[in-house]
Amino acid sequence: MRVVFLAPLYPPEMIQYTRGLAEVGAQVYGVADTPREHLPDAVKPYLHDYLQVPRIMDEEDVIARVSAWLRGKTIDRVAANWEPLVVLAARLRERWGMPGMSVDTATGFRDKQLMKERVAKAGLRVPRSRRVRTETEVRAAAEEIGYPLILKPIDGAGSADTYRITSVKELEEVLPRMRGIPEASCEEYIEGEEFTFDTVCIGGKPVFENVASYLPKPLEMRTQEWISPVIITVRDMEQQRLQGGIELGRKVLTALGMDDGFTHMEWYLTSKGEAVFGEIGARPGGACLVDQMNYTCDIDLFREWARVICHKKFSASTERKYNDAIIFKRALGRGRITRIDGLGAWRHECGQWVTEDRLLRPGTPRRNWKHTLLSDGWVQVRHPDWAEAHRMAFLAATNINMFAE
Repeated sequence: MRVVFLAPLYPPEMIQYTRGLAEVGAQVYGVADTPREHLPDAVKPYLHDYLQVPRIMDEEDVIARVSAWLRGKTIDRVAANWEPLVVLAARLRERWGMPGMSVDTATGFRDKQLMKERVAKAGLRVPRSRRVRTETEVRAAAEEIGYPLILKPIDGAGSADTYRITSVKELEEVLPRMRGIPEASCEEYIEGEEFTFDTVCIGGKPVFENVASYLPKPLEMRTQEWISPVIITVRDMEQQRLQGGIELGRKVLTALGMDDGFTHMEWYLTSKGEAVFGEIGARPGGACLVDQMNYTCDIDLFREWARVICHKKFSASTERKYNDAIIFKRALGRGRITRIDGLGAWRHECGQWVTEDRLLRPGTPRRNWKHTLLSDGWVQVRHPDWAEAHRMAFLAATNINMFAE
């Protein structure tokens, strides 16, 4: 089994998927724009061969170079788990006539307006929205949709360049920040709790499902520096309040023509109990969400994803044992981390339930919290009881404090 894997080392968690492919017997042909001499030691054992391209985002150039590199070889699969590359992977599949998601299907998972149109056509509840390319179109869409609204890139990832706008004045303040973005989605703001619906699929049917709760909503996480974002995977997915979102997610997969691999969907639960579609990607969730799912079930989804891609099999248990919480921390101040308060006491309080402590240590430069949800590191804790997992998570959010200068 020969697999071309685009971006096998970036973002860093892609090294784990590369490992997974190698462990299920694949010869991994990695393609990225990192020089060969700079490949991390952690990824080298899992790569059968590697091609450096000048720019991984230059689709035409990458297709030409990879096709020339592999001429004469039989390739069985092309995979990509980094959202900007899912369409490129589909283009390579179509060029080489191999199985997997088509360009049209991949575009439906990438283009947020087309995505919502296809989901709505299937009779599912989506936010009212319009595709906009000019400031005039944004203003017209805002008048039609009403405030509050969300303005975000058509092909964005996460909450980057995403704004909640409550008035004409705020809209005029945001418009200059969007001038480098060719297309955007102007959409209805949905008030409610926000959850994920994550899957690993075979032939579009989930063989693994996950729900996680965002506390607070991602847009708030990305706009308020003082917040310690918390994400908790839900052990009990049979609870009635989640059934609408889970059913919505399964129908979205059918509407968009999902094939094999990971999906990461976000949805809203309103105060009236209505499940409303947010958006979906044909890729795994970022910010350690796959690690959380692994801790929830004590499995290795990096390897199971690879088994699905290569062999259309999923072998791990889907029994959910824990609610797993990750808490991202942001230091007060600028410069280098100087101290961490409360970590020892929190670890003592939570004891055996702590799974990870990846906080940046004193002397380490702060990260730019606006560029990465990982911020200045994280701690992770799990527990079979939701209330206890929630309590320990917010104990960390409140009592662990980092400082920089």
